[in-house]
Amino acid sequence: MNDIYLGKHVVIQRRYEALGAINDLFIAIWFLIGSFFFLNASLVESGTWLFIVGSAQLIIKPLIKLISLIHVNKAFKKSSP
Repeated sequence: MNDIYLGKHVVIQRRYEALGAINDLFIAIWFLIGSFFFLNASLVESGTWLFIVGSAQLIIKPLIKLISLIHVNKAFKKSSP
C-alpha cells in the first residue's frame, strides 16, 4: 500500500462517516419529533409519517456503508500497480 492510497482512503472514509452521522442525526430528529406528535391527537398522523421516514432512513445506513466499501475498493484498484 502506498501513501497516496492511504490518504485517499482516509478522505473517502471520513466523507462517508460524516454522511452516516448526518443520516443518524436526522433519524433521531424524526423519531423524537414523531414521539412528541403522538402526545397530541391531531398530530398523530404526522407523527406516524415521521416514524415512516425515520424507518426508511434506517435502510440508508447500511447502504452508506456498502457504498463506502465499494468506493474505497475502487480507489485501491486505481492506485494499485
